[in-house]
Amino acid sequence: MTHYDIVTVERQTTAVVKAHVAFADLPETERSARTKLAAALPKLNAGPAGDTFTLSRMPSDGKLYIEPGVIVAQTFNADGDVFPSELPAGRAVRHLLIGPFEQLPQAWPALFAWSREQGHALEGRFWQVYGQTAADPAKQETTLYALLA
Repeated sequence: MTHYDIVTVERQTTAVVKAHVAFADLPETERSARTKLAAALPKLNAGPAGDTFTLSRMPSDGKLYIEPGVIVAQTFNADGDVFPSELPAGRAVRHLLIGPFEQLPQAWPALFAWSREQGHALEGRFWQVYGQTAADPAKQETTLYALLA
């Protein structure tokens, strides 16, 4: 059985690249954003970098708003396509996905369905925090969060 729990999350300062993309363009958009972040981070004066993540909003018109990013220690001035942002604070549904990234397209609808079945209203923002890259993709850890209304 898949395990979900309700947790309280704290606001976290982030460095992100913002995009509004079709689902088919997600992989390339993520790769491009990660390249831009890697180039910009050393000069941002944002303090030590933490975990990488992707923040999203519920899809509309066949597109998904995303913010691929990295958690940073402090806010900073925007640099090119890299902007300061934040992961939200509040109550959220959490799920630890263990397995390859290819499982994410099935994991999110399952989390949303569980939330509805439990009577939890979703606020609309959701994000995934990537664990260290595992040598075996079957052991990759990605933590999913969906903010509650």
